[in-house]
Amino acid sequence: MHSTLLIFLDGVGIGQPDPSSNPFFKYHFKFLNDIFGKPPSLKNQYLSANGNYLFPTDPLLGVEGLPQSGTGQTSIFCGVNAPQIAGRHFGPFPHSTTIQTLKEKNIFHEFRKRKLKSTFVNAYPKVFFDYIKSGKTRLSTTTLSCNLSNIPLHKTEDVRKGKALTAEITAERWVKKLNYKLPIIKPETAARRLLRIASQNHFTAYEYFLTDHLGHWRHKEEMEHILDVLDRFLFSLMTNIDRKKTTLVICSDHGNLEDLSVKIHTMNPALTITAGKYAKELSESIKDLTQIKPAIMKLY
Repeated sequence: MHSTLLIFLDGVGIGQPDPSSNPFFKYHFKFLNDIFGKPPSLKNQYLSANGNYLFPTDPLLGVEGLPQSGTGQTSIFCGVNAPQIAGRHFGPFPHSTTIQTLKEKNIFHEFRKRKLKSTFVNAYPKVFFDYIKSGKTRLSTTTLSCNLSNIPLHKTEDVRKGKALTAEITAERWVKKLNYKLPIIKPETAARRLLRIASQNHFTAYEYFLTDHLGHWRHKEEMEHILDVLDRFLFSLMTNIDRKKTTLVICSDHGNLEDLSVKIHTMNPALTITAGKYAKELSESIKDLTQIKPAIMKLY
C-alpha cells in the first residue's frame, strides 16, 4: 500500500538570506542544511538532494492582498482557489462562502469516497470538545474538514495510546500549560509514531501551527526550543521515511516565520518539500496551493 503523509506547517515561506530576520539563516536546521546543504532563499528557491525536493508554491493565487490561513488552507485541502471564491484572502478560519466547498471537496472526503483510509493525527484537549459542545462553530480548516467528512478527532487517550500527536509534537505544552498527565516524548519518538500511523493509512495529515505563532508573536524566550523540536521532528521524518512505500509532503499556506522583521504575513512563496516514493513527480506538478490536493490524488 502506498501512503502519503502530509505535514502542514502554518506560516512558513521562503525569504531573504538575512540572519537578522530569517531564522532559517540564523539557526542550523538539520532538515534544511544537512539534507539540502543550505536553506532556501528568494535567490535560491529550488533545492534538491538524494530524492528530496524543496520548492516555492504560490500562495497569492492571483488575488490582491496578504495571503491568509483560512483561504490558503482551504486551497490546499480542497484544491480550489479559495481567495477567488471568497473575493479576498481571509483568515484565520474558513470564509463562509467556502464551507460548502470544504464539505464536498476536502481531501479527507475525497479519500473516503474512494474507499481509501485517511486520518488526521492531531489530538485535541477536553477544552476543545467542550467548545464544540457549546455550539460554537469557528473551527480551523482541517478540523472543520474532518467534522464535515465524519473523520473522528483524536482525544487525550489516543495520545496516551500512541495513536495521535499533540499539536506541538511532544505533549510538553499539554503537560505544562494544561496540566495533563502525559509523557513528554522526544521529537524523534513523535516522528516514528507518525510514520507508523502513516504506514497504516493511504493518507495521513498532521498540522503544526506554532510556526505562524512565532512569526506573529515571536515568543523569544521559547523560539530556539520550539524551532529545535520542529527541526528534529522534520529531520527524523525525512531520514526515516520508507521511500519505497511512502511519499512525504511538507507544505504551508503563506509566509510569516521567514521574515521576523514584520509581525504580519508576507507575500513570499510558501515553502513546500517532497520526499519519498513520488517526491519528484509532486515537485514537478505543484506550482501553487490549489495543485497540492490534485497532485496527491493522482497518486491513487
